[in-house]
Amino acid sequence: MKKQNAFENFIHGIFLILGLITVGCVLLITLYLVVAGIPAIRKIGLRDFLFNPKWASTASEPSYGILPFILTSVYGTAGAILVGVPIGFLTSVYLAKLAPAKIRTLVSGAVSLLAGIPSVVYGLVGMMVLVPGIRGLFHIPDGASLFAAIIVLAIMILPSIINVSITALEAVPKEYEDASLALGATPVETYFKVSVPAAKSGIAAAVVLGVGRAIGEAMAVMMVSGNAPNLPELFGSVRFLTTAVASEMSYSSGLQRQALFSIALVLFLFIMLINAALNFFLKRSKE
Repeated sequence: MKKQNAFENFIHGIFLILGLITVGCVLLITLYLVVAGIPAIRKIGLRDFLFNPKWASTASEPSYGILPFILTSVYGTAGAILVGVPIGFLTSVYLAKLAPAKIRTLVSGAVSLLAGIPSVVYGLVGMMVLVPGIRGLFHIPDGASLFAAIIVLAIMILPSIINVSITALEAVPKEYEDASLALGATPVETYFKVSVPAAKSGIAAAVVLGVGRAIGEAMAVMMVSGNAPNLPELFGSVRFLTTAVASEMSYSSGLQRQALFSIALVLFLFIMLINAALNFFLKRSKE
C-alpha cells in the first residue's frame, strides 16, 4: 500500500512539474513579447501604430501603421470561420451519427490526411490552382486576394473542427439518445436537439482550435493573399499580422525590427482576447 501511494505521489509530482513547465513557457513568451514589443510602440505612438492605415517600413520616411494588418486578420479569420465551421460541424455530425462504416472510414482517413499536410503545400496548391481559378472566374487582374486566403484557411481548419467535434459527439451517453427516440423523436431530431447540445463544450473547443489555426497561419496565406499592406478588400491583395512578421523579419533592423515584435505582441494579445471571450461565453452558457 505504501509503495502504491509513493508511486502515485511520484506520478502526481511529474504531472505537476510538467504543468508548471507549460505555464512557465507561456509566461516567458508573454514577458519576452512585452519587453521586445513595447519600445517600438513608445517610439511610434500607440495611436499611430494601431490606427495609421499606412505601412511603409523601408521608405525614406518610414510609416508603421498596422491597421490594414489588423483588419485583414479580423476579416480573414471571420470569413474562414463562417465558411469552415458549418461545413466542419455538419460533417462531424454525419460521420459520428449517420454515416455508414465504409464511408466514415474513407472520409475520416481523408480528414486525417488534411490534418497532416504541411501549410506550405496548402499555399502551393492554392497559388497554382485556386488563385488562377479566382482570376478567371471573377475576371480580375490578380486572384491572390483576401478571398483566396479565406478559402485556404477554411479548408485548413476543417480537420481540427471535425476531429474534435466527432470525439465530443461520441462521448455523449447513448442513454440520452435512446430516451429521445423512445419519446418519439426522429434520429435527426435526436442528434441535433439532444446529442449536439450535450456535446456543446467539446464542439466549442473545436471552434476555438479552428480560430487559433486561422489566426496563427502564415505561410499558406502569404502565398495566396498577395502579401501587400493594403486595407482589406475581398478581391484585393492583403497582408495578415502573421505574414507581416514573417515577410520582413529576415532583413529587418532597428526600429523596423522592433515594430515587427510589436506586431507579434498585438497578435498574441488578439489571440488571448478571443480565447478569453469564448471561454467567458461558454462559462456563461453553462451557468
